Amino acid sequence: MSWLFALITLTLMETVLGIDNIIFISILCGRLPESQRKSARNMGLAAAMGTRLILLMCINFVMSLTNPVFNLSDVGVPQAAIEALVPGPPGTGHGAHGTEEGEAHEPVKPSPEAVAEVNGVSVKDLILLVGGLFLIFHSIMEIHHKLEGEEDEEEGTSKAANYWGIITQIAVLDLIFSLDSVITAVGMANQIWVMVLAVIISIGIMMAFAGHISDFVDRNPTIKILALSFLILIGVLLVAEGIGTHFNKGYVYFAMAFSLVVELINMRVRVDKMLPKKRKKPQPVAI
Repeated sequence: MSWLFALITLTLMETVLGIDNIIFISILCGRLPESQRKSARNMGLAAAMGTRLILLMCINFVMSLTNPVFNLSDVGVPQAAIEALVPGPPGTGHGAHGTEEGEAHEPVKPSPEAVAEVNGVSVKDLILLVGGLFLIFHSIMEIHHKLEGEEDEEEGTSKAANYWGIITQIAVLDLIFSLDSVITAVGMANQIWVMVLAVIISIGIMMAFAGHISDFVDRNPTIKILALSFLILIGVLLVAEGIGTHFNKGYVYFAMAFSLVVELINMRVRVDKMLPKKRKKPQPVAI
């Protein structure tokens, strides 16, 4: 029954990691006419599933993308700069010797293995780096449009022309998210069919809730800004992964979940203030 545990775990992981994908698709589709949004969302999620399945079928090729194709030191990056990118021991940066007061602190040299990991640049690193920068740039531009009030008012030809442009943007980000997701999945399961089934189930779950999430984001501007901020953080994580610095994504997801709860409470307070207060009935005066 180990396959069942792996299937459940992978399905949950794919669904959770797909949240940022849903948010990105929802925000992009929000710029389309109402009649095109559902088809664009479904096409985007179907493209995500197709990309994941293709990558799983070519798993040997995908894993080869993690092999270094060149080194930072070969293109003139100083060794000190490479070592600076290596995460240090917890609580000490790169680490330091000396615990007694007045004792000199000596920097701890990172291990050769850690330096080699940062020094080597793979195709996966380049894809994550470019994808992260694209996500950061696009999210910042969306926030700028929102703050400046630059909403697309035109319908018809201009919107239809943007439809395939938006689908193309979704497909590009699908490749980034899918690559990271598939490589993570390979480390959690050995059977290809388990990974394929987990992808299909998770995409089905996302399709079922994507419309509700998209409508909720479109109706609440503050939630949209929060979602775009979340995408900027995800972009920063992708860039960090691309340069060999690994962070636990759980911290980001927890921070955003906490921010979402706070914003939902604020929304409830604002709604309560807008509702007319019930007039108190005059109490009879005792004689």
